[in-house]
Amino acid sequence: MLAAAERVFVAKGRKTVVHETADGVSDELIAAVMGRSGNLRAPALKIGDVFLVGYNDELYEDFFA
Repeated sequence: MLAAAERVFVAKGRKTVVHETADGVSDELIAAVMGRSGNLRAPALKIGDVFLVGYNDELYEDFFA
């Protein structure tokens, strides 16, 4: 599913990292979106060709404004 996305926004606390997937899905991206239990971190939203993983107030305000 991540490979089908154009961009993946990964939020951890106050920090947000944007991953471009044009060159494929990197091991760094996989590590960023996976939680300690081995499942996808929550919340995870797929909106069109963009994924939002994790929660950050600023990211959600900017994205949905």
